[in-house]
Amino acid sequence: MRGQLNIVHGLPVAALLLVSGCASLPTDIERTESHALRGTETTRLGRIGQAMLKAHPGESGFRPLPNGVDALLARLVLAEAAERSLDVQYYIWHDDLTGRHFAHALLRAADRGVRVRVILDDVGARADDENLLSLDAHPNIEIRLFNPVASRNFRGLGMLSDFSRTNRRMHNKSFTADNQRAILGGRNIGDEYFEAQSDVAFGDLDVLTVGPGVSDVSDAFDRYWNAPASFPIQALLGRGGETASLDALRAKLAAFVESQHDSPYAIRARSQLDEVLAAGSEGFFWGKAHLLYDDPAKISRAPEDTEGHLLPQFADLRAPVQNELLIISPYFVPGEPGVAWLRGLVKRGVRVTVLTNSLAATDVGAVHAGYQRYRQALLAGGVKLYELKPDAIEHERAKRGKSGISGSRASLHAKTFVFDRRAVFIGSLNLDPRSIQLNTEIGLVCASAPLAEELAGRLEQNLDKIAWRLERKLDASGDARIVWVESGAEGVRRRTEEPEVSTWRRFSVWFLGLLPIEAQL
Repeated sequence: MRGQLNIVHGLPVAALLLVSGCASLPTDIERTESHALRGTETTRLGRIGQAMLKAHPGESGFRPLPNGVDALLARLVLAEAAERSLDVQYYIWHDDLTGRHFAHALLRAADRGVRVRVILDDVGARADDENLLSLDAHPNIEIRLFNPVASRNFRGLGMLSDFSRTNRRMHNKSFTADNQRAILGGRNIGDEYFEAQSDVAFGDLDVLTVGPGVSDVSDAFDRYWNAPASFPIQALLGRGGETASLDALRAKLAAFVESQHDSPYAIRARSQLDEVLAAGSEGFFWGKAHLLYDDPAKISRAPEDTEGHLLPQFADLRAPVQNELLIISPYFVPGEPGVAWLRGLVKRGVRVTVLTNSLAATDVGAVHAGYQRYRQALLAGGVKLYELKPDAIEHERAKRGKSGISGSRASLHAKTFVFDRRAVFIGSLNLDPRSIQLNTEIGLVCASAPLAEELAGRLEQNLDKIAWRLERKLDASGDARIVWVESGAEGVRRRTEEPEVSTWRRFSVWFLGLLPIEAQL
């Protein structure tokens, strides 16, 4: 912690560890079981959905949301349209511009009588307990925290003192309205995920779905909501929220939203709102939906115990890759088994392409350190590797003709796999040890060839513009070197070092690669 571990708030760390170590989670708590509301076909969303589904019996509709502003608007529009329930599950929910708009939308829905259930990862969200308690004071809102830290006053130290348990996190992201529409994907709730932050913009992908797949999302939410690891915020703090604090929060959020009415982001959002609303049933792709998710009890089992894990569920679909596999994973640490599997696919004639973050684009240097040790083996085995450029977002905005915050550094955040251009997985799963073994994840397999072709084709057209292509070359001494290839209007440029990063950045990541931390990445 860069020299801040010795003294915290004027107290010796040993004393704080003793205090936090004494804290324990409440055991005798009132955890009322509840479930997704059924019979919601008569709601506004239900009626619109039924009209759409008549033309596609037994299928689900999928609308990709690659644009950050559209992805936020989709959530806000659904919150405004909901009549009976909103189920919200996220790893991160920031108290920033988009996070406050989101909270305001949930409160407005609750004030209309909509039941709102919110489950957050305690460590990832880092949410203010008092704000959550204020929201929880609303008779129509209930807040639960997943696998929480026992010590609420010294949470960082409390996590360290109970590391083996608190190291296991809920990384799921889902938003469900009236059990009729659901949004899943890579986005948390925060400015960087919705193109509202000036210094970094995550390239991400969500999917809005309607049809039979939505009830599966609701069932998954219920499993987490009613899991022993989900604690009502009142039980953790030993007290309930007050009506006065809820009223103050409501007024604060309303004032903030009003103050942002003429901000550049709000103006941009309003300009795109008509497009979102006018789309209606347009922009949907149709096919079978297969929801995959980790059993919430995964966090209580040994990492190597694969019972209830998401990744093996792909095999249950009984559709092995035959021709082409496209992997988009911002945090990509395949490990030796993953390298062997991908190289085995190439040997069978499958074209395997991986897009991940470059060192210049990543927001987690330690993950890049874990990934880079496998690049040589992947390239030698015929896997095509691409690394995102930090200016990729600007290229995409210019292509779409959309304005945005200029100068934002791009960082890949989408977790998407395309199988033979006939099915697409969109969700929260990274191909790294943390997602596969430690955290819980969720995602939707959309068995829709038109959607798969749309996403793969769009990326293929722009891959050389937004990413460096990696090659493996032998130098004069016969040693293999990695070359970053950039194609542009000026021709082809080749680099022999990680592009657009300082020598110090390269050294620090190299040093991280020496540490035995891959299992935590």
